[in-house]
Amino acid sequence: MPYKSLKDLPEDVQDVLPKHGQEIYQAAFNSAEEQYDDESRMHATAWSAVKNVYHKNKDGKWVKNED
Repeated sequence: MPYKSLKDLPEDVQDVLPKHGQEIYQAAFNSAEEQYDDESRMHATAWSAVKNVYHKNKDGKWVKNED
């Protein structure tokens, strides 16, 4: 089930990631869905893509990585 919009993402994703992070998650999940049959692997792939651009700061908020 691909995510057609950001509003379709799981609440735990919507609640913690900024909009750009959600867009990364959505694109990576949808791409992984074409490759894998395992939903947990799709979510892991999406989180991995997010972590390439964002990280949790000391306060637990997702912030963009510095170049």
